[in-house]
Amino acid sequence: MEKKPVKITETILRDAHQSLCATRMRISQMLPQLEALDNVGFNALEAWGGATFDTCLRFLGEDPWERLDTLKAHLKKTPIQMLLRGQNLLGYNHYNDDVVRAFVRKASEHGVKVFRIFDALNDITNLRTSIDEALHCKEHPHVQGCLVYTISPFHKNETFVELARQLEKMGCHSICIKDMSGLLKPYVAEDLVKKLKAAVKIPIELHTHYTSGFGSMTYMKAVEAGVDIIDCALAPFANDTSQPCTETMIETFAGTPFDTGLSRKELIPISQHFAKVKADLIKEFNLKGYFDVNPNVLDFQIPGGMLSNLVNQLKDAHMEDKYQDLLDEMPRVRADVGFPPLVTPSSQIVGTMATMNVISGKRYAMVPKEFKDLARGKFGHTPKAIDHDFLTNTLKIKDEEIITDIAKEDAKEKTVAQFREDLVKKGFKNPSDEDVLSFALFPQVALDFFYQRPMVEPPKGIKIVKPAFTQTAGRKGWK
Repeated sequence: MEKKPVKITETILRDAHQSLCATRMRISQMLPQLEALDNVGFNALEAWGGATFDTCLRFLGEDPWERLDTLKAHLKKTPIQMLLRGQNLLGYNHYNDDVVRAFVRKASEHGVKVFRIFDALNDITNLRTSIDEALHCKEHPHVQGCLVYTISPFHKNETFVELARQLEKMGCHSICIKDMSGLLKPYVAEDLVKKLKAAVKIPIELHTHYTSGFGSMTYMKAVEAGVDIIDCALAPFANDTSQPCTETMIETFAGTPFDTGLSRKELIPISQHFAKVKADLIKEFNLKGYFDVNPNVLDFQIPGGMLSNLVNQLKDAHMEDKYQDLLDEMPRVRADVGFPPLVTPSSQIVGTMATMNVISGKRYAMVPKEFKDLARGKFGHTPKAIDHDFLTNTLKIKDEEIITDIAKEDAKEKTVAQFREDLVKKGFKNPSDEDVLSFALFPQVALDFFYQRPMVEPPKGIKIVKPAFTQTAGRKGWK
């Protein structure tokens, strides 16, 4: 059999700890092993995007742009990959094309070499601007378009194949099957990969979570069917609601035509380091840190990263007893709102609505603005048209508020110049481009961070490469 080595993208620096430890890993905890990770030979290191941007500002006292600079300074061989939510960027709203383009350019300048771009509804309109801008960045990053995998009466493998064809025509360099909840079954994966390989010429990457227990089996069938790259996590942060284990996958394909060429033994000291990091995070943030396999995710479909945060939030609110009720309500709310794939921000929006229904004991007694926005089309078209009576009578949305042209609606959002003006009015004389973008995505959270400007100290013996700007109080241009 012809040799076809499968490549591995390692998620330890982003999705792995987002899935199991609520994205709480600090850059100082990554630093001791960055050079070692860089030397392994991974296809890429997913290290930015997703919830990391928000968490850096909100919980960790880190500037996410400075984190990216530090990663860039230490990762010389392996591309830094980020997860980008199309027109949502890393926030929870849609942004003006001007903001989207500025953010993508700045991320590329700071070291992102692989842009993995998705839209929660698989609405191609929401992907065009970010993909186009990434393709035109002067650093020439790799641009990967995503198929957000889900199961419903309105999703078939052929649905995703057609989306892949569109992404290839848009200029994407590769396609990622993004299975954020572990819904992709092994034989379905085999069929999907074969159909994708027949339909497009660019490489196919598969990203899944172990939530359902399918993970490793799904990877094996996908690799046998011709998938080019799989996403894995080092052992301490693997499985559960995270990705299948890196070391296990390396050994699974060793000596076969799919041999990764990577060394499991080389990963032992790296994994030992991150095992301690995980224990420290669980203790410091009072996290659960592990999750049982739950095949019922096929019904409630909550992504791994969201489950981690949801359990933590319920624990903080002393509402653990409502967990199963919430899981039962999720699919009902999802059906009401047109069967959207559950991934940020749709997963959070549907999850919040389900939570409110369970707590109040009466469905849709109180409806958050974000849920109304999802229902009325502010985030794009849902797979199934939403019942008009549900929109107008249950959710109290007026006919004139229903959106049919999402691009026209996005054009009404603020530009970079307007966000900069707002920041100046709040007392910051000459804010950097990075801070304007942080403020655009998370206005109040960013302001709270700006006012504190903490200095994050590295662990003993670890030298942080200083980026162009510093975390001390004297960043140029600030009063």
